[in-house]
Amino acid sequence: MGKQRVLSGVQPTGNYHLGNYLGAIRNWVEGQSEYENYLFVADLHAITVPHQPTQLASDTYTLVALYLACGLDLNHSTIFVQSHVSAHSELTWLLNCITPLNWLEDMIQFKEKAVKQGENVSAGLLDYPVLMAADILLYQADKVPVGEDQKQHLELTRDIAARFNHQFGKPDQPVLKLPDPLIRKEGARVMSLADGTRKMSKSDPSELSRINLLDPPEEIQRKIKRCKTDPVRGLTFDDPERPECNNLLTLYTLLSGKTKEEVAVECQDMGWGQFKPLLTETTINALKPIQEKYQAITEDKSYLESVLRDGRKKAQAIANQTLAQVKAALGYTQPL
Repeated sequence: MGKQRVLSGVQPTGNYHLGNYLGAIRNWVEGQSEYENYLFVADLHAITVPHQPTQLASDTYTLVALYLACGLDLNHSTIFVQSHVSAHSELTWLLNCITPLNWLEDMIQFKEKAVKQGENVSAGLLDYPVLMAADILLYQADKVPVGEDQKQHLELTRDIAARFNHQFGKPDQPVLKLPDPLIRKEGARVMSLADGTRKMSKSDPSELSRINLLDPPEEIQRKIKRCKTDPVRGLTFDDPERPECNNLLTLYTLLSGKTKEEVAVECQDMGWGQFKPLLTETTINALKPIQEKYQAITEDKSYLESVLRDGRKKAQAIANQTLAQVKAALGYTQPL
């Protein structure tokens, strides 16, 4: 038996923060040798909401460089750009034609984002869960790393695959593999520095809500110094009345490498004036090697381009095979 295949992607939109790192990228790095990893820049997803065309390419290179700077090993991980593999778009259309509209209208994230966009909401925003399904199913992924907020989309992917297999496959020969979620409990949801009840997000208009992976030390210090806290002395985990306290202790736990029990004892008698400098120093030290490696990688653009060329070739080999199987099951003729 070979290694199980893991597939995941991140949009090239804006700065990447501790939530992205602790909730996704670091998990991939730590477990990458256990799996056959396909990790992509989700640039097709990036245009489902208004975007800056002048930034899309540079943000794509930034994300690839950060993947590598964070420790992704090309011996275990294939990195590629979604739009470089045309099978993603083609399979999306084919799956659109078997996906009931009401399945998409029930997606929680669509409802939330559609309210914000009003009359400007695009068909792409409604349809991007089908694109996400195509991303996953093209590579016959065994597992998909997802946060709790993305589990609904993975369930939709499984529903679409099951529907396709039922309608066009054979009982003993399914065309598409149903993927399972790969969820790490710790760090799966890193919360905002401005509101411990909301997830840390690139889309939050306040820069003070997040620590970006490329923030310089003085910016990290400023953000932690100004982050939301409470007036209670003594720091504890899991108190529903103190979401910010729980979030900051969790960040310290994840960045320091200490256990939750060790941190609980260390911080139980601390005030914020003592804890914030500790969290600041720990965060700066944790991000320093990433920032140094990122700087070295971005100075050699030809290297980044070679990584993406190799990644595209490897991804296309698998994606095009799956696409051909899907088209054959649907009854399409083969290219002459």
